[in-house]
Amino acid sequence: MFTVFNFIGSIFGYVLWAIFWVFQNFGVAIIVFTLIFRAILFPSSIKQQRSMAANASLQAKQKEIREKYANNKAKQNEEIQKLYEKEGVSPMSGCATSIFPMFIMLGIYYAVVRPLSNVIHLSADALSQINMIPGVYVTQNSIYSEMNALHLFTNPANVDLLINQGLPAKEIHEIHNLAGGFNFLGLDLLSIPKETGFTSWIIIIPILCLVTSLGSQILTMRMQGNPMQSQQGCMKYMMLLLPLITVYISYIVPGAVGFYWVWSTIFGFVQTLLINKFYSAAHMTARAEAEHVALLELKEAKVPYDYQPISAPAQTKQTTTKKKK
Repeated sequence: MFTVFNFIGSIFGYVLWAIFWVFQNFGVAIIVFTLIFRAILFPSSIKQQRSMAANASLQAKQKEIREKYANNKAKQNEEIQKLYEKEGVSPMSGCATSIFPMFIMLGIYYAVVRPLSNVIHLSADALSQINMIPGVYVTQNSIYSEMNALHLFTNPANVDLLINQGLPAKEIHEIHNLAGGFNFLGLDLLSIPKETGFTSWIIIIPILCLVTSLGSQILTMRMQGNPMQSQQGCMKYMMLLLPLITVYISYIVPGAVGFYWVWSTIFGFVQTLLINKFYSAAHMTARAEAEHVALLELKEAKVPYDYQPISAPAQTKQTTTKKKK
């Protein structure tokens, strides 16, 4: 499964490298890159919202069927299936729209955390040559090893190590250029907050992860009419636990990973705002019901799509002709 995500990340890496080539800053490249793919996934989010609204509108009818055939599960499932067919709703329609964005986002993640193999696209031979340098350990089994290795090459003195390994000049230049582009507004996105301690500004990355993650969850629930106080049992604790897990991970990994999570959360929340404003569940449900009613009326009338009613003057002329006869 992780091989699939890494393959997607390798494809996305070409886009990330192109953006980096324009701005010469990996932090800016992450922001632009995440914004582009959030925009691409926006129609999928709308489709998911529409599917959720359609399924929600059928809940009352499904409840009636379950109560009516409570003692006959086979008949119950049959009638529910007929209901889905009649309403033109697929119970699995929301699954694909939920899974597809997950594959995309994990692909983006692998593009960010493996800059040597997925952004610069170094060959396996080049990676093995880098791996022979003392103090450098690049392996597929350690997901952040490429970022740690790249951190060493921010020092120009270490670039000589690449020359000694016989790497082509083009690849050496790309590695050195990319390593020097991880400084964003004074933050070294290749450094690890846990190793630099609380005296370094990079510690702001885990803090922003907590603020954006927890804040977006609370505000989203308020917009949907479900404040955190109304959450029950383990659900309430999970809403608090997930942001804390994100903070811990961003504390022990290179800053670029947490930086990506921060901007992904921000853009995700903006996307939620837009969806709730223009494509809210209530709006989508009302629109779906109106379209369904119109479709039923059309079917009941049995009017062909190419039917065109006779205009009023033509009808008057036909009636006059009949009277004369």
